[in-house]
Amino acid sequence: MRIIRNVFRRKLRAVLTISGIMIGVFALIVMGAMAEKITLLVDGGLKWTGDKVTVSAGDGAMGGFSTNPLSVDKVNEIEKVDGVAEASANITMLLSEKQSAMTMGMPPMIAGGDGRGKDYESFKVRYIDGREVKPADRGKVTVGADLANKLNAKVGKEVTIRGEKFEVVGLMEKTLTAPDSSVYVSLYDAQRLFHKGMPDMVRGRVNPDTMATGITVFIKKGYNPEKVAENINKEVIGVKATGPKVFKEQIGNSTKIFTSIIFGIALISLLVGGLSVVNTMTMAVTERTREIGIRKAIGASNHAIIRQFLSESAVIALTGGIVGLGFGSLFVLMANAGNTGTPLFLLTIRLMGGSLGFALFLGILSGLYPAWHAAKMNPVAALRHE
Repeated sequence: MRIIRNVFRRKLRAVLTISGIMIGVFALIVMGAMAEKITLLVDGGLKWTGDKVTVSAGDGAMGGFSTNPLSVDKVNEIEKVDGVAEASANITMLLSEKQSAMTMGMPPMIAGGDGRGKDYESFKVRYIDGREVKPADRGKVTVGADLANKLNAKVGKEVTIRGEKFEVVGLMEKTLTAPDSSVYVSLYDAQRLFHKGMPDMVRGRVNPDTMATGITVFIKKGYNPEKVAENINKEVIGVKATGPKVFKEQIGNSTKIFTSIIFGIALISLLVGGLSVVNTMTMAVTERTREIGIRKAIGASNHAIIRQFLSESAVIALTGGIVGLGFGSLFVLMANAGNTGTPLFLLTIRLMGGSLGFALFLGILSGLYPAWHAAKMNPVAALRHE
């Protein structure tokens, strides 16, 4: 209690100093939660693409956004390449034609495939209700975990996809990667929807039954996916095959830089709060010079003086850290609750504990010099201080 009374001798100053720490921890929690979510999405993407080769149109466009669709006939050509176990044609497109592809994480998507390669798929999707879409299904859909609430999807009920009614036959468990923000239909339905959304000048020249925006290639055991992708590019004309290394290098490395910047900005905010602790504790030592002199005159050791002021700086930092953690966590939970799509933030025990621990460490570190200065005072000179 004595430490708390000492901290709040100057109530306004103490509150302002605590607020500085609070703002820094708040920033660290909010921006750190965003970085945690990004990292989780990338890790999920690595698992999703980790053992497969992705083939898109040779114009360099990404699957699902190409204006030059592939022909499903390319599946047969690709399966002749050494190391290919199975190839599966698929269609991917944005859930809404008016939607922008630029969003946090994976944008809501429509996906449809021919069901080939199922036995080779290492990433298994489970269902909390219902079943998966079968290749022979028409007008059926399964819904990812992040879109279930947004679409108000329930098994046996209908949802509207690009202006058409589809019966929900399955709701997927959360996977923390692409399926969470996707709805799945049969390849036939996906081809039809994609063809309907094409520009008029292109639609008339394309047969929807032979369209694919991408082909997923499953690799035989013992073969290197990167080498197989290289062979596909050499042997199959008009396609661009990429292995999992591309995703890891381009997306993974870029994400590391981005998350480092995010954490750096938040840490700077917290460091500014740490400087306010230094200022507050230095002023406290100056104001209490005679008190320090009296304590030393009656036998207080240098270690006791140091412990006193370090304890006070730790209380300031811990109080600010707890308040900042509370406000930051509340903000993150409210932001996620208000988002019907993919949650923007991920609040982890690691982040909360690390933020609070760093705030406490910074507070103690900030109090070191003032505490050392107080301990080194000459008791006689301190007693004479006015």
